[in-house]
Amino acid sequence: MKKIAILGSTGSIGTSTLSICEQFPLRYTPIALAAGSNIEVAFAQAKQWRPKLISIATEPLADALKLRLRTEGITGIEVLSGIPGTIAVATHPEVEFVVSAIVGVAGLEATYAAVQAGKTIGLANKECLVAAGDLIISAARAKNVALLPIDSEHNAVHQAMRGGTPAEVKQIWLTASGGPFRNTPLEQFQHITPHQALKHPTWVMGQRITIDSATMMNKGFEVIEACRLFDLPAAKVRVTVHPQSTVHSLVEFIDGSILAQISVTDMRLPILYALAYPERPASNLTFDLAQLSQLDFSQPDLAKFPCLRLAYEAADAGPSACIALNAADEIAVAAFLAGHIPFLGIPRTIERVLELTPAANPTSIQGVLAADQAARTCAREVIARA
Repeated sequence: MKKIAILGSTGSIGTSTLSICEQFPLRYTPIALAAGSNIEVAFAQAKQWRPKLISIATEPLADALKLRLRTEGITGIEVLSGIPGTIAVATHPEVEFVVSAIVGVAGLEATYAAVQAGKTIGLANKECLVAAGDLIISAARAKNVALLPIDSEHNAVHQAMRGGTPAEVKQIWLTASGGPFRNTPLEQFQHITPHQALKHPTWVMGQRITIDSATMMNKGFEVIEACRLFDLPAAKVRVTVHPQSTVHSLVEFIDGSILAQISVTDMRLPILYALAYPERPASNLTFDLAQLSQLDFSQPDLAKFPCLRLAYEAADAGPSACIALNAADEIAVAAFLAGHIPFLGIPRTIERVLELTPAANPTSIQGVLAADQAARTCAREVIARA
C-alpha cells in the first residue's frame, strides 16, 4: 500500500488520481489532500477517503469545512488552510508519494518542501520546473528524490527513454495537437474570442491551460520542463504538431531509432505509470489500434504561434526569463479571458515583459516568488499601457 498526498485534489489531475486509487484500492490510498476553493468537492473527498489531513484555500473555508465534517459526525481529519496547509499536506510524515497538480506557482513552495522532505514526486505542475527548475532539480538530486512526470508528453518521453541511455539520446520530440487554431489563417487571429479559444479539440482542461494550448504556450512550457527533467538543451527538445494526439511523444536515438509512446488520451494512464513506476500494473486503459489509421506530423508555425518561439528564447536566456514567461502569460491569459486584450495581445504582452526583465538567477524559492511577482506587476503595467 502506497500512501499518497495530492496537491490539487479537486482539479482534473487530482480527481483522476483518486479514480486510480478507487481502481487499485490495495495499492494506493490518499492520506493527505490539498484542495482549492471548491468546498463541496473537498467535503465529498474528505467524506469518502477520510484522509488524515486536508487543506483548503482560505481560513474561512477551513472553518466551514470543519463545521460540515462535525455536522456529519466525521472525526479524525485535521483541516488546515493556505500555503502552510498545502506544505503540511506535501510533507506529511506518512506520505510516500506526492502528486503535484496545483496550477501555477501556487504549488511551488509545497512541491519544493516535498522534495526537501524526500518524497517521490508525481509532477503534473509544469510551472514548478519552468519557474524554479534549477532549484527543484538540484534539491531532488541532493535528496535522491525521483521526479516522475505526469504530463502526458513528458511521461511518454520518460517511458521511451527506458529504451536507451541518456548518452544515446539524439533529441526528443514533444507532440502538440495544434489546438483549435491549427488551420486558422493568421489574418483571422485578431478576431479570436475567448469562447473559441476555450474549445480544445482533444483534451478537457482548466481555462488557463486551454488558452495556453490555443497559443501553444503550453507546449513552450513543456519544452522548458523537458530541458530540466531530461537534462537537455532547448535545441534537442523539438516540437511536432500531431493533431490525432495518439503519439504522445517520441525519443530519437543516435543510431537513428525513434521510439514513440502510444496510448489512449486519458490522464489516468500517465498517473498510474508514475504511481507504479517501475512496475506496470494491468489496467482497463486499453488502446484501439484502429486509431492508427492516420498519423499526421508537421512543423509548428511560429508566425502564427509566437508564444512557442518566446519559450525557446526564454529557455536559452535563463531562469529569470523563464519566471517572467510564466508570470506574464498567466496575467495576459486572464486579461484575454476578461476581454481586456485581444488574442494576439497575449504574445505581445509576454514579449514586452521579457524585454523589460533583467537577467538574474534566483538562489531560493523566495527569490523565485519575488521575481514572479515583479513580472506580474510588469505585465499588468504593459497591459494598462496597451
